[in-house]
Amino acid sequence: MKQISLLGASGSIGIQTLEVIRQHPDLFKLVAFSVGSNIKVASEIIDEFSPSLVSVKSRNDREMLKSQLVGRSIKVVDGEEGLIEVATFKDTDIVVNSVVGSVGLVPTLHAIESKKTIALANKETLVTAGHIVMDEAKKHGVSILPVDSEHSAIYQCLQGEKEKNIQSLILTASGGSFRDKTRDQLIGVTVSDALNHPNWSMGAKITIDSATMMNKGLEVIEAHWLFGIPYEEIQVVLHRESAIHSMVEFCDTSIIAQLGTPDMRVPIQYALSYPDRLVHTSGKRLNLVEMGKLHFETMDFERFRCLHFAFEAGKTGGTMPTVLNAANEIAVEGFLSGKIEFLTIEHMIEKAMARHSVQKVPDLQTITEVDIETREYVRSLID
Repeated sequence: MKQISLLGASGSIGIQTLEVIRQHPDLFKLVAFSVGSNIKVASEIIDEFSPSLVSVKSRNDREMLKSQLVGRSIKVVDGEEGLIEVATFKDTDIVVNSVVGSVGLVPTLHAIESKKTIALANKETLVTAGHIVMDEAKKHGVSILPVDSEHSAIYQCLQGEKEKNIQSLILTASGGSFRDKTRDQLIGVTVSDALNHPNWSMGAKITIDSATMMNKGLEVIEAHWLFGIPYEEIQVVLHRESAIHSMVEFCDTSIIAQLGTPDMRVPIQYALSYPDRLVHTSGKRLNLVEMGKLHFETMDFERFRCLHFAFEAGKTGGTMPTVLNAANEIAVEGFLSGKIEFLTIEHMIEKAMARHSVQKVPDLQTITEVDIETREYVRSLID
């Protein structure tokens, strides 16, 4: 049985990870998890899965949860130290990192140092510090298994293949909530409009990132680090059906694709069960005859400017991806809270990148400092 630590249990990926564990109680056990301030959800998870360790956001949250657990032998911790404790829990085999944002970086590094297998759904970990994370994983002999559907697809396509034979990676993008709108039509769109994704059910932040195409941009940077492929050999194509989750082109012109229904439980389950595959009992199977046609379109970098920013940040390297990610997180917060317009998100990111002086090989402290400074700058623009 594989013992699981889950960072971000109350989020979209966290909830679906719990579903996978629930479907296979003889194979997976939840031994530790973190939530933010959702004490009700934490209590429900504890009642169902009986973990040994739980982390919440603040001391007040911790005291509130502990008052509900009197007489039960469950340790409750909080804050960043709590996340680290969950990520390094002694009985854990696999750490599923499904938190949103750069908060996932430090716990991941500690988990790697503790030689835990990492099932990674937190893009920002590799976007902000990919060189550090991958070096540490190699140093400690730790596997990083991708949970994002696109990277899971590429990972599956590469099984048994030689790296030297890879011609390019082809990431597919649904186009998000506004894929059929012109830039002029994006003026004045609402938060509700942006959260109405045509294919996937995801959390608010990721859904907005999908609408701006920043989500795909972050995935490009993540793919660069996961698979060691230059940015010039990573493509993005618009694929409305979300049936092909990504592809790999090889030097002999062959292209291998991974297909399936848009169901995040499938790549989550694959990461947990790897190198085996398990029956997925509750998901709909892909029927290509019923689908009939698959469509592909070239990505318009003028229409989706955030994707352009991500490629530029990745190619520039150093601290620029940290700036890209931090600026985006704060700008998306501003849009979700009604403080800025949708198109202002990309303007904030562009301004933050334009003013930044890149440091080429940053250490963790430098990355943290740049992240904080960028967030403060973008908040000042919003305010």
